[in-house]
Amino acid sequence: MENMKSARKNDTGEVGSDLSEQIKAATKDNHVRAENTQLMLSYQKGQITLPQYKVLLCSLYEIYKALEDELDRNASHPAVAPIYFPQELARLESLERDLEHFLGSDWRRRLVVPAATHRYEQRLREIGRENPALLVAHAYTRYLGDLSGGQVLGKITQKSLGLSSKEGLSFFSFPSVTSPNRFKQLYRSRMNGIELTEAQRAELLEEAVSAFELNIQVFDDLQKMLSVTTATVDQSDSAVPAAAHPSSHFMQVTVGLCVALATIGMGIYTF
Repeated sequence: MENMKSARKNDTGEVGSDLSEQIKAATKDNHVRAENTQLMLSYQKGQITLPQYKVLLCSLYEIYKALEDELDRNASHPAVAPIYFPQELARLESLERDLEHFLGSDWRRRLVVPAATHRYEQRLREIGRENPALLVAHAYTRYLGDLSGGQVLGKITQKSLGLSSKEGLSFFSFPSVTSPNRFKQLYRSRMNGIELTEAQRAELLEEAVSAFELNIQVFDDLQKMLSVTTATVDQSDSAVPAAAHPSSHFMQVTVGLCVALATIGMGIYTF
C-alpha cells in the first residue's frame, strides 16, 4: 500500500493541501444539508420495502452506467488513470445482477428514474467528453461513499426486506477489496498525487460540490412529485378506490425513489 499523510487541518485551522481533504471541506455544508433529511434517518431504521429497493437499483444503475462508461473511456487520462480501479470498484455488473434478480430478464425495459437522475447522467457524460479530470470528483464521492457504507447498508437492506440470502444485494459487496480502510487510504493517496494547476483544482472542487447538488436536486425533484401525487390521491380517494386509482402506483414509485436517494447519500457522509 502507498503511504498517505493524514488529511487533517493544520495548526492554524486551515485545510491542508491534500485534494481529498479539500473536497471534504468544500462539501461540508452539502453534507449537513443532506444528513438532516428524514428519509436518511428512515432508511437507517430499516424502513424500506422491496418495491422501493427495486426503484433504488434503477436509479443507481443509470448513475453508475454513465460514470463507469466515462471512466472506461478516459482510463488513460492523466487525472483519471491514478484513481481507475475497475476490478475493485466497478458497480455496474453488480447492479445488473441485482436488477435481473428482482425484475427479471427484461429489467432494462422496466427502469424507472426521475428527470433529475437523467440530468446527473448527462452531466457525467458531458464532463467525460469535455473535461475528464472532473470525473475524479464524482468517482471519489460515489465509490468511497459506497465502500464506507456498503457493509452497513447491505445488512440493513437484507434485514428490512427479510431476505434469507444476499442474492440481490451485490451492489453492497466489494469482493476484490480485502480491507476497505486500507484501500481508501490508497485511493486518497493516488488522488492526492494527481498533478493539477490551481485553476484545475478549483474547478474540481466546484465539481465535487456540484456532485452533491445533483443528488440534492434529485431529492427535491422527487419530493415535488410526491407532494403533487399525494394531493391528487387525497382529492380523489373519496370517489375512486385506492387500488383502482391510476396514480397509486406512481406514488409508490415516487416514494421509492426518495428512499433511493437517501440510500445513495448515506455512504457519502462516512468517507
